[in-house]
Amino acid sequence: MDSYVIDSDAVNRLMDCLVSAGDAVVKLMDSFVIDGDAVVRQLLYDPKNPLLFNNGFFVYFFFLFILLYYLFRERYTARTVILSTFSLYFFYKASGSFVLLVIISAIIDFFLSNLIYRQQKLFAKRMLLVLSIVTNLGLLFYFKYTNFFIEICNDSFSAGFHPLNIILPVGISFYTFENLSYTVDVYHGKIEPEKKFLNYLLFLSFFPKLVMGPIVRASDFIPQLKRPYVVTERDFVDGFYLIFSGLFKKVVISDYITQNFVNYIFDGPSLHTGLECLLAVYGYAIVIYCDFSGYSDVAIGIAKWLGITIPANFNSPYKSSSISDFWRRWHISLSSWLRDYLYKPLGGNRCGTFRTYINLIITMLLGGLWHGASWNFIVWGGLHGGALAVHKFWSGLHKKKSGNSVGLANVLSIILTFHFVCLGWIFFKASSFELAFQMIKQILFDFSFDGITPFLENYSSVVMMIGLGFMLHLLPDSLTEYAKTRFEKLPLVSSVLVFLVFVVVYAYFKSSEPIMPIYLQF
Repeated sequence: MDSYVIDSDAVNRLMDCLVSAGDAVVKLMDSFVIDGDAVVRQLLYDPKNPLLFNNGFFVYFFFLFILLYYLFRERYTARTVILSTFSLYFFYKASGSFVLLVIISAIIDFFLSNLIYRQQKLFAKRMLLVLSIVTNLGLLFYFKYTNFFIEICNDSFSAGFHPLNIILPVGISFYTFENLSYTVDVYHGKIEPEKKFLNYLLFLSFFPKLVMGPIVRASDFIPQLKRPYVVTERDFVDGFYLIFSGLFKKVVISDYITQNFVNYIFDGPSLHTGLECLLAVYGYAIVIYCDFSGYSDVAIGIAKWLGITIPANFNSPYKSSSISDFWRRWHISLSSWLRDYLYKPLGGNRCGTFRTYINLIITMLLGGLWHGASWNFIVWGGLHGGALAVHKFWSGLHKKKSGNSVGLANVLSIILTFHFVCLGWIFFKASSFELAFQMIKQILFDFSFDGITPFLENYSSVVMMIGLGFMLHLLPDSLTEYAKTRFEKLPLVSSVLVFLVFVVVYAYFKSSEPIMPIYLQF
């Protein structure tokens, strides 16, 4: 009978196991129940978590979009409606009700451009163009510069104006410039206005470039919408490479350096040595490049998959041997816009040498102001404008001879240009003049290598990440093309493995709090 005695402890353990198993089953069943409120919250705009390329929700958004886009790829109207709808929804998730501002801007300039085109009298055409310019710049001025000029009035005239509670709409600087270039081109007869409103709305709201550019010209973009959807194997590889490398530059390199070093130093430069401040400036140079060029690369890569080509926005800017060369390589869509729609209308280099220098300085001062309502940005623009004028003067005195672009002189020119750009980045990054001058003071008067050993011990991973950023930036184009060619020949399994490795690396370096792209504020 002893063999049939029930072990009460065993029974209790068994019952505990069954209860635990039951709870697990209940939890598993609950996980399959869709929380309607949670789904609705996820679909609505969240100001604390705007939709961007590095946002987790974007994966689901893009998967659904690309599926529908591919299914209707042969039907032009349906394809355009799908792309427009998803673009407006993307912007809603990124900026909330400000999506209405894009729609209103598109309506105004669509009708004004068609009126300009139909007018026979030059005066009427000019007045309509002025109306377009005033409307676009008026909206930009109100949202971006009202409080800045209130501050100037208060400081200059001891006025007691109170700042207004104005929220800057995401992307307004970018689509305002696109609107302006469109109506100006129609006025000059360079393009005919678009007859279908949906095409113009899509040009303005195309989600890959809407939030942070690149600034696209209608003459380049709209004709591509009307072509058959064609994506070659090379287009797919180029798009994948741009998306992959762009996300790596943004979420791995830029975000890591920003959170673990750059912000910490720039917030209080007087608390750190000159060596730390200098390395923070170098770090910010690679941060802003990887942040903005990375986001631009993702935008261009996604567009590639949609059969649309957007010109490159960066071309290894820190390889520049002069400040003029830098602006041919940095934020190309903005620098070319400023050249065509501001510098040339001011007279360019057609009105004499001195006027050319003035035009360069004015263009870059306004280019600095475009970046933000702050004296820091104006000083940054003034530095670059003055440097462009000096380089223009120097180039006039010393005409370059062919074959003189290599050697020690060229290397020294690259180093000098890079450090001048870094000087500008101090004002660009610092939140005030005081902090900017503190940073410069520490570098000039408190610089030594005495603390380099503990610094390397504490910030070894940051230094390695900065080095990796510069290394990737300095890679020759031939090596990039070789990597694309090799990837094109990889079997599907290998491509998936590459993607999984990236996901692991991304998960390791991803910060707990999302770091907003730098140019999102512009």
